[in-house]
Amino acid sequence: MNLVINGESRFLESDTFNVATLLEALGFGGKPVVVELNEEAVFPASYPTTDIKEGAKLEIVMIAAGG
Repeated sequence: MNLVINGESRFLESDTFNVATLLEALGFGGKPVVVELNEEAVFPASYPTTDIKEGAKLEIVMIAAGG
């Protein structure tokens, strides 16, 4: 599957992904992130049920606490 993630074209070996499985595949599983799919925010509770289609554009931002 070809995707654009944070502005970079990426090919991933699977034909099916939802946001949760994609985050796992990219090493973000269980980490606090904000996800935008095709310019729309995705709520974390919807990650497992939000399917990603070929050619989708995603922005993934890790949330970091600072002091």
